[in-house]
Amino acid sequence: MLHNPSLKNNTRSNVLKSVFLFILAILGVALCMFFAIAFGAKEITVHTVWAAIFHYNSTITEQQIIHELRFPRVLGAAVVGAAFAVAGALMQGITRNPLADTGVLGINSGAMFVVTLCFAFFPSMPYSSLMIFSFIGAVLSTVFIFAIGSAVPGGLTPIRLTISGAVMAAFLHSLSSGIAIYYDLSQDLAFWYAGGVAGIKWSYLRVLIPVILAVIIWACLLGRSVSIISLGDDIATNLGINANRIRIIGMVLAVILAGVSVSAVGSIGFVGLVIPHIARKLVGEHYGTIIPMSALLGAILLVLADLGARTVNPPRELAIGIMVAFVGVPFFLYIARKIGREL
Repeated sequence: MLHNPSLKNNTRSNVLKSVFLFILAILGVALCMFFAIAFGAKEITVHTVWAAIFHYNSTITEQQIIHELRFPRVLGAAVVGAAFAVAGALMQGITRNPLADTGVLGINSGAMFVVTLCFAFFPSMPYSSLMIFSFIGAVLSTVFIFAIGSAVPGGLTPIRLTISGAVMAAFLHSLSSGIAIYYDLSQDLAFWYAGGVAGIKWSYLRVLIPVILAVIIWACLLGRSVSIISLGDDIATNLGINANRIRIIGMVLAVILAGVSVSAVGSIGFVGLVIPHIARKLVGEHYGTIIPMSALLGAILLVLADLGARTVNPPRELAIGIMVAFVGVPFFLYIARKIGREL
């Protein structure tokens, strides 16, 4: 058997590079969260932040601000950012559509529509129940989007999937707005439409974090199979991979991540569109590394977006969805133009 030292060295170099990038991303998440907690309308010293996180004293006002307000919202932003990014990475892999994202494809709008119904008819619903109904809304919108895209001659293509999602998103957003106006919910739902993490509480995180972490771990384990089916069904079949089964599992995981995230922070788009492309540039084409890197980068993006929303015009806060859109919309147009040139 012949050995190729150059190939072996390249493989080792790529592994070391990936490990270095992951360590850097983990440190980036920690630093961004730490500074996001420290900065805001009221400046708090690094020492106070450290004490509030690791040696909490409820009698100190500044530590109360950190523990009850800033820490849960920053932690929530990190967890939800990771969820949206992983959902986008899964959808791009299983649909082979570089424009796939739970916001672009209308899945977030389905979850938001059901949240609106819950606000209208069950205003005192507990968060755990709201999360379940939000997930149901995401599932139903996904089914309708794929049904619409598959109904035309020629079957489902990436472009048809994107168009179907955009149509469904516009339709559901109109319905949600109509219900909000009729039941005088516009003020209550403004936060959910624009997206934001200011309302996240520790009680939400106790439900949100275990669900999202469990699904992200499952998605990481699915990475190898997603990489194979992203190359085509014929290759997947030859390698013994059931492409339809992996697609169904991947779509269910993406819908869970989108549904529970929307129930906590409202409809925030473009995170799942932008982040997987950046992760792919950093760690290569294998979804076993794209998915965990997307989780880390998604956490960084949403934490920084929340920090920007809080500090750009204090004491007023911008919607976090606006901050993400400043990055996401130009990126979406760039990817769409790139796809148009390749067709």
